Amino acid sequence: MTSTAGGGGQLWAVSDLHISYPENRALVERMHPESDSDWLLVAGDVAETVDDIRWALKTLSGRFAQVVWAPGNHELWTHPSDTVTLRGVARYEHLVEVCRELGVLTPEDPYPVWEGPGGPVTVAPLFLLYDYSFLPAGCRTKDEGLAYAHGTGVVCTDEYLLHPDPYPSREAWCRARVAETGRRLEVLPGDMPVVLVNHYPLHRHPTDVLWHPEFAMWCGTTLTGDWHRRFPVHTMVYGHLHIPRSTRQDGVRFEEVSVGYPREWRTRQQPPGRLRRIAPREDERR
Repeated sequence: MTSTAGGGGQLWAVSDLHISYPENRALVERMHPESDSDWLLVAGDVAETVDDIRWALKTLSGRFAQVVWAPGNHELWTHPSDTVTLRGVARYEHLVEVCRELGVLTPEDPYPVWEGPGGPVTVAPLFLLYDYSFLPAGCRTKDEGLAYAHGTGVVCTDEYLLHPDPYPSREAWCRARVAETGRRLEVLPGDMPVVLVNHYPLHRHPTDVLWHPEFAMWCGTTLTGDWHRRFPVHTMVYGHLHIPRSTRQDGVRFEEVSVGYPREWRTRQQPPGRLRRIAPREDERR
């Protein structure tokens, strides 16, 4: 399931815009492509309310030739401040319709092909969630892991605001999404590299540097632990951890592209809101 688009320009990525913070909204207002052919991959956590999500994606899609969005956990929250009270699958489907109104591609659309410099590569936005399988050391089950997390005081707000309706649990929703997405990726051309865009890393190694390792339970699933080897992955783009960096696993490039909260990016040496170039890579630039 692919559609071909692209041309010149560059393929950029960003995540965790969190525009409910005025400082972060100002960063989005200043985000511009370097050329009319640039694409932007947005790996989730744009905002908590539909109005804010719409504003950010409309702003960016009016500037970039193509915006591709994968949802984060914050978009899926049924937040008390949001006038849209949909839950679970219904909320996700509503956000997909918002994106389609704006011309933004989602995990529900045919995967596009980037034909610009560094391509061709298939761009696959994913929606996979997590299933609590990144357990803390010494914990054998979700219940043990959650009990440990509550004991430390580090509990993701998803436990209160991210509803899985009509699925019985978030992990059941995750497993359904992983199965469906795996089937779609299996039928992609085996000779074309693919950029996987997901809010969470597909492998556990990026969570090894978390200050609170118990938070890893809300960061992915072991079901995707071999996807960077199973599929011809060019780059795995993710966010969520608010630890922007580049790593490699089995030779495959993993890029954490989050902006994060103002209290986090103010402490970094790099200017905030910088986009990460995915293609062409540094070693591919002409």
